[in-house]
Amino acid sequence: MEFEKSENRFFKNDEFGKMIAEVTYIPSGKDKVILDHTFVDPSLRGQGIAAQLVDRVVEEMQSEGKKIVPLCPYAKELFNRKPEKYKMIEA
Repeated sequence: MEFEKSENRFFKNDEFGKMIAEVTYIPSGKDKVILDHTFVDPSLRGQGIAAQLVDRVVEEMQSEGKKIVPLCPYAKELFNRKPEKYKMIEA
């Protein structure tokens, strides 16, 4: 799924402009961000979209040389479940 980017977030709106998926993060100093929120509309859950959103933030932060503090419960669980994938980016 393709996501749009705006300040400190990636998101997807449906054809009517309703937000159906979102991840947000907060800059913390020069070299970290706090991943604080993920949302996926109930109609889309179970399709891996939340993980795609988190991975989009991971890609962005890797390109900027920043680490991620996963505060959002979903992101925290994802980082714990797949340490081999996320340990290099986790602050």
